[in-house]
Amino acid sequence: MFYAIPLENKPSWRNPPWMTVLLILLNMLVFWGPQRSEEKGQERAAQYYVKSVLPELELPPFVEWLEKTDPKRGKVARRMLPHEETYPQLLEGLQNDKKFLQKLQADAVITPANPHYAEWKRDRQQYEAMLPAPFTTRWSQDYIESVASKPWTWVTAAFLHGSTGHLLGNMLFLFLFGFSVELVLGRGTYLAFYLLGAVGASALAGWAYAGQPGYGLGASGAISALMGMYAVMYRLKRIRFFYQLFFYFNYVTAPALLLLPAWIVNELMQHWLSGKGIAYMAHLGGLLTGAALMAGALLLRRVKTPETASAPEPDRFDEHVAAAQKYGAAMKFDRACAEWRAAAALRPGDADTLRAWFNTARLQPASDDFHHAARRIFRLPATDAATLALQHASYKTYLDQAKPGVRLKPDDMARLARRFARIREFGDADKLCRILLKTAPDHPALADTLSACANGLLHAGERERAVSLLPDLLRLAPNDMVTRALQRA
Repeated sequence: MFYAIPLENKPSWRNPPWMTVLLILLNMLVFWGPQRSEEKGQERAAQYYVKSVLPELELPPFVEWLEKTDPKRGKVARRMLPHEETYPQLLEGLQNDKKFLQKLQADAVITPANPHYAEWKRDRQQYEAMLPAPFTTRWSQDYIESVASKPWTWVTAAFLHGSTGHLLGNMLFLFLFGFSVELVLGRGTYLAFYLLGAVGASALAGWAYAGQPGYGLGASGAISALMGMYAVMYRLKRIRFFYQLFFYFNYVTAPALLLLPAWIVNELMQHWLSGKGIAYMAHLGGLLTGAALMAGALLLRRVKTPETASAPEPDRFDEHVAAAQKYGAAMKFDRACAEWRAAAALRPGDADTLRAWFNTARLQPASDDFHHAARRIFRLPATDAATLALQHASYKTYLDQAKPGVRLKPDDMARLARRFARIREFGDADKLCRILLKTAPDHPALADTLSACANGLLHAGERERAVSLLPDLLRLAPNDMVTRALQRA
């Protein structure tokens, strides 16, 4: 299994890819509308079938038929036959086997000479009356009949899907490739190329699987056409992709056009090795059709190759760190702070950089740098003990030295209070809770913060201190689990 997903581009909502969104909505509407309604009707009919005399009379001759016409499937069906829970699967196979079904409906399988003929005829007529009008098979590509009698299904099959997973997977790839192609081609040409891609996919699948029982459905052929268009559209421009090859996955930056042969080889290998179930030739037909369409459009100069994002400026992080250390050693703290600030802008989550900036700025506790560095530390994700320790130590220093006073916002105080409760620094957590109650009594995180502090105190055996928060918890979160626990304390 191989697939690659482009990561280079993002949708431009100044010119939204409305046609891609419309195609996605149409696919979803068809699947969760008439297809789902048909599926529910078939399930009701199948429930009747299993309880009727039909399985006993029809399934054994159907298995014998399979053993003669398709020995591999017949062998599997023979193993399934004794088990009643497999009847729905055997029924589905029977209903999709047109030749056997025609013989059955013509009374050539259960003949009038059969002693159970009247009973069978009654239940068979009732079962067929319960079946909904065919929708999926009507609009799917029939590999036996579509070329001759239903050419329109080469397009309509691209809007049908076999399961929720099938639908959602296809819609994800439709969006990932579709929006880039649409914004280059324009909505009208994009839609025309998408439908032509579906036709090309169905044409190759119809040739490859001609005469075989089964139906082709799904947007993957048309989406493969978009993938072919994408590769030709960017050609030798280096695009960043995420790829998976069996159980290995990684990122790669490579010329887009190199992915076209990789995709083609993958579809051919899957076709040869995987057997039935997925129409890999439809994927291949889509890829070739999409590549040809985009190559023709570029040759006729109907579209221009889009420009990829320009290379980012070189990262000067190391230069800023070296300069900050140099100015710090020379006791030029203003300039050192400016360099640490620039380094922190390039590595906003680097705790060592923020610590160095904070420690330099604390030498001038009235400076904006001291307050900014403290806030950046307090807002680091607290995913490990080292970060929590840094935040608590920095808080103590900031509380003692900040001039003319601390500049903590309610969001920061609530966050720190919860984190200090986690590391059992209940004195500082409680102090922050009291300040919040006075300065921001309506803060949306106040109830959760008080609950976290009270819960930590309870688990630490500090019952009396936890109970002191009960009046405020009763007001803010009367139904909270911690509130109820404190009432029982």
